[in-house]
Amino acid sequence: MKELAKLMDYRSGVRVVDATLRDGGLVNNFYFTDEFVRDLYHANIRAGVDYMEFGYKASKEMFDESKFGKWKFCKDEDIRAIVGENDTDLKIAVMADVGRCDYKTDIVDRTDSPVDLIRVATYLNTIPTAVDMIEHAVQKGYEVSCNIMAISNTQESDLAIALDILGQTPVDVFYIVDSYGALYPEQIARIVDIYRNFAEKYHKKIGIHAHNNQQLAFANTIEAVGDGVDWLDATYYGMGRGAGNCAMELLLGLLRNPKYHIAPVLKFIDQHMTKLHEKDVVWGYDLQYLMTGLLNHHPKTAIQFTKEKRSDYYEFYKEVMEQD
Repeated sequence: MKELAKLMDYRSGVRVVDATLRDGGLVNNFYFTDEFVRDLYHANIRAGVDYMEFGYKASKEMFDESKFGKWKFCKDEDIRAIVGENDTDLKIAVMADVGRCDYKTDIVDRTDSPVDLIRVATYLNTIPTAVDMIEHAVQKGYEVSCNIMAISNTQESDLAIALDILGQTPVDVFYIVDSYGALYPEQIARIVDIYRNFAEKYHKKIGIHAHNNQQLAFANTIEAVGDGVDWLDATYYGMGRGAGNCAMELLLGLLRNPKYHIAPVLKFIDQHMTKLHEKDVVWGYDLQYLMTGLLNHHPKTAIQFTKEKRSDYYEFYKEVMEQD
């Protein structure tokens, strides 16, 4: 049982990260208008959000620029066209995915970039490269987090080894990432305990990035907050890959810190997010995502099911079961 004070009061160390452009970009191949991005930037400022993630630093050798919007690549000049000198309290973040970015060339000196935070995304089997990326980004002058993906598919002993390795790097934040939306609050509590052991040992912060396959993204984030996790990811209207993420409007409604304001979020949703739905940009909970979440599978099969506009849920369930 959580201490009531942990949810009724607020901690000054809490940081809210808006991942709408990055995780939401996986829904529409990052084709957002400049008006959308600029309005989102200003909404985040007014709402008191701490970080805005613009997208990926994806490799232009691996990904065809003609097939994606510009936030797949997050060129510094494109970010500056939105934020200028960003003379605000809102910090700018981008994600660098291990094996899918050219970090040695694309992550330049912090003094030459509008970006404040590099979010390194890794699986357990790519930790050595993640370590090199972390060290490179810190040497360049950035804040750095490390998002350990697919946490529901890891052995606790392997996770502990990874966290011990990462703890010895200059990374600022360890992230719990429920990539498949497969975890329950009780499991989040146990995972936070593992993370906390190494966060305290190495003086790091802990973050959470939740997916909504079982409609638990918000519940799992609440659990994490009550357990002392400070860095909290969310997206406007829950927009994100497949079933989406913890909704920003829900999260800001929960947090009691007077610096956060929900009204700008609701206004942005009214002006932009409902229009995306009208254009058949699809995300959010549905039965196909529930099935992959329950079975702890990557949601790619459910995403394909959605693209094909299938509705034969029972047949899909049998197909996913056969993958085990």
